[in-house]
Amino acid sequence: MDLEYGCDCNVIHPELVEEISSNMPSSIALDRLADFFAIIGDSTRCRILFSISQHEMCVCDIANVLNMTKSSVSHHLAKLRAAGVVKSIKIGREVRYSLNDSHVSLIYNLGLEHINHTGENHD
Repeated sequence: MDLEYGCDCNVIHPELVEEISSNMPSSIALDRLADFFAIIGDSTRCRILFSISQHEMCVCDIANVLNMTKSSVSHHLAKLRAAGVVKSIKIGREVRYSLNDSHVSLIYNLGLEHINHTGENHD
């Protein structure tokens, strides 16, 4: 074993291991979290999220902003909606999309802040 990244004993800090183990979210919760990040981890969906974080928008307007087909935008919005990331409201014949809640906006904005902070340095 490379001791730079590991140790040659079983447990150095048993209290710490117990505390963290007992506070670990359930496997179901962690699987849902991983699914959430997978859904928002697509660059096209990130562009959609940015667009609707600025203002409630319809599919046609999103498609124009992103220079995509309405069908493609609708496909991505359906996935985002099924995952609870975006919500829609029907106004007459128009359906407008927005971020589902402040948590989604916070996660998105923190992600952007992190990327801007770290820049190209991935060490």
